[in-house]
Amino acid sequence: MPGVSRAAWGIAVQSLDRRERLFTLNAGTLLVPASVSKLVTVAAAADAVGWDYRYTTTVRAAGPIVDGVLQGDLLVVGSGDPSIGGRAGDDLSSWVEALKSAGVRRIEGRIIGDDDAIEEPRPQLAWAWDDLGYTTGALFGALNLAENRTTVTIAPGPSAGSPATVTVDPRLAFRVVTNRVATGPAGSAQLVWPEQRPGEPSLTIAGSIPIAAPPALLAVAVGNPTLWFASALKGRLVRDGIEVSGDAFDIDDVAPTPARDAATVIYTHRSRTLAEIARPLLKDSINLYAEALMRLNVAPGAFPTNDAALDGLRKRLDSWGISNASYQLVDGSGLSRRDAISADAVLSLLERMADPSAKSPFVTGLPISGVDGSLSTRMKGTPAENNVRAKTGTMSNIRTLAGYVTTRAGEHLAFVILINNFEGTGANANDALDAIAVRLASFSRTSPR
Repeated sequence: MPGVSRAAWGIAVQSLDRRERLFTLNAGTLLVPASVSKLVTVAAAADAVGWDYRYTTTVRAAGPIVDGVLQGDLLVVGSGDPSIGGRAGDDLSSWVEALKSAGVRRIEGRIIGDDDAIEEPRPQLAWAWDDLGYTTGALFGALNLAENRTTVTIAPGPSAGSPATVTVDPRLAFRVVTNRVATGPAGSAQLVWPEQRPGEPSLTIAGSIPIAAPPALLAVAVGNPTLWFASALKGRLVRDGIEVSGDAFDIDDVAPTPARDAATVIYTHRSRTLAEIARPLLKDSINLYAEALMRLNVAPGAFPTNDAALDGLRKRLDSWGISNASYQLVDGSGLSRRDAISADAVLSLLERMADPSAKSPFVTGLPISGVDGSLSTRMKGTPAENNVRAKTGTMSNIRTLAGYVTTRAGEHLAFVILINNFEGTGANANDALDAIAVRLASFSRTSPR
């Protein structure tokens, strides 16, 4: 097909009904999976803790509550819940109501985010630096809010060549933003983007916006997720009538460190179930959620680092008969180009997680061709529409697709298609993936009469 003839391909197709391999091409070759690696992350997390698992986050008072005044700091102790305020979580309304129910009308202290339960937020191995300003590269930590993403507004200046105006979400006031957006001539192209430049603490907003153009909205990563959470919570408390005298802090910037065990728990937030979190993770390919789920592979009693999670993942996959030689995974999301896996390894996972009734959280979470998620616009008007359930993967010069399809004869198949280093456009590669999926949906072992 055009644009992919020089690519590296890995394909494996299996009949789930007959336990028969139908097709392979370089099925043992290690290729970059992009977000198809989220299939591994979700399956392993579910095996580690169960689909009914819920994260807990506690709000603690580091002082007595006297006549409606908390005489001390308010601590928020996280455990890695990625979903608060996001597509699989609730906003902070219940938090405010819980504090009011506890009699808190004023906090004579600080709002402190305690993220010490897991490893400090950081990019994973070999994440591209130019991803880090975008929401796809948002860092994961023990405390996360609104998927650690927010919006900046860019408005053109008064004349061509003048600086544009960049307005930042007030909850992000703690983060320095460097404005490198220029005002372009009338009719010029609008192009703005975020950059978290190596060695610079500030977030750079760069590009150009035409004079007299309407303001542009740009989604960005928030940087320090702990400070973001504490800052946003303070803003919400003040907005809803609870005064706060102190500032918002990351616990790493507080000395002496508050004694969390001595603080009184006044609210415990429990997330939705893992099954509910996995659905938008797979449908919309949310990197932050995947990094959170990867940490669930950590062995009981071990400190939750990415390395400890990967160690747990390797042991789990080994117990499933998936050889360590068939993959090299370094994160949970697939954002790293150091990730590599064979089509055979992904197919083994799909066979393990298969559910012809399509009722398991793993299968129901997958995007459906022509219907929803990252496949909502693809394969419409073909035998694959509302048939293929599969995870997509997208990076520059990489497109992947892996999941399930029912043939024209009603046979259930699992398939994996990995395309790396194609010479054409991303659309060319997606067309090739879709053509194969449609061919599988049209497959029958008997010729039509």
